[in-house]
Amino acid sequence: MDLLNTLVDKGLRRELPTREEALAVLATSDDELLDVVAAAGKVRRHWFGRRVKLNYLVNLKSGLCPEDCSYCSQRLGSKAEILKYTWLKPDQAAEAAQAGLAGGAKRVCLVASGRGPTDRDVDRVSETIAAIKEQHEGVEVCACLGLLSDGQAARLREAGADAYNHNLNTSEATYADITTTHTYADRVETVQQAQAAGMSACSGLIAGMGETDADLVDVVFSLRELDPDSVPVNFLIPFEGTPLAKEWHLTPQRVLRILAMVRFVCPDVEVRLAAGREVHLRSMQPLALHLANSIFLGDYLTSEGQAGKADLEMIEDAGFEVEGADTTTLPEHRADALAAGGCGSGGGGGCAPCGDAGAEPEAAAAETVPAGVTAGEEAEAGVARTDLVAVRRRGAGTDLPPNA
Repeated sequence: MDLLNTLVDKGLRRELPTREEALAVLATSDDELLDVVAAAGKVRRHWFGRRVKLNYLVNLKSGLCPEDCSYCSQRLGSKAEILKYTWLKPDQAAEAAQAGLAGGAKRVCLVASGRGPTDRDVDRVSETIAAIKEQHEGVEVCACLGLLSDGQAARLREAGADAYNHNLNTSEATYADITTTHTYADRVETVQQAQAAGMSACSGLIAGMGETDADLVDVVFSLRELDPDSVPVNFLIPFEGTPLAKEWHLTPQRVLRILAMVRFVCPDVEVRLAAGREVHLRSMQPLALHLANSIFLGDYLTSEGQAGKADLEMIEDAGFEVEGADTTTLPEHRADALAAGGCGSGGGGGCAPCGDAGAEPEAAAAETVPAGVTAGEEAEAGVARTDLVAVRRRGAGTDLPPNA
């Protein structure tokens, strides 16, 4: 396909595709799916080889969140029967992190529910980072604590946080449809604060919430402009007891197309296959490794994931290798820019995105099928696989060993 040849060439040059090209990837047929995966795989291998980075989540504080994000099992008013607990002590969090690091993870992601941290919360997380790095000097630590106030990003960086995660989740145009207690602009500002403090920015999206193809392209183009070093791609886990419990729009084929589109738009970025991969990809998870160069090992914040041992076997069986602790994840130009205090690839070494990502987006293509569903998938989407949604009952906040 001329489209795929063009996208591969652009990806190898870090050149931004057009909106029409990105939309066309999402609109490809099932007959073209393996061609799409193979093309995006060339871009992935050019920048990241056959390495897979492992990341491990530690939920420092679960549930009881005052925000109303419709997708979240920890939201205000959620009736999902998840684990609920207040802050883990630093030694408890360090012990939880040890399980993931022993399983091969090189990054620990410290997450806490809530609108954003208080200054005392920042102190708690700083103590936790110190406890982890005392035992594992070279480990990467990413904090995900919600909206940051002035000065908090700098304090986290001084405490040893290497990265900060705050996802955009969906397009700016539809953001108010999923959350009303904060704004899309609030999220962008927090990512920019993390970058300004010298942390590596991690920001991604959630697919499967009923969005259109144009919404998906919008949020990924916005991420390209924001220029994080890592982009986690989450797929909605429709928890019973949340407003989006009945949203089942994804098929394995659509998930792969979304990941391919993200790779083409963000060719040299750590694309992370994140929450929901087991639910929506199922037996096709190994194909996603040709698109994403990073995954979460074991369980997620409030849901159980695939067994950590199975993750490692999947990587090996698919012909990939776990990225070692002594290997730099990012391509040299991004790693150098980050070390110099920049915010990623930056095109010319500054903070402006390369290609024409800073240009005003063109009008979205007209949608002729239901939100988030391509024509070839209308008959398949909407099949609820509630049997694959398992609430986490082990690891942090319990007396049971974690899955790693």
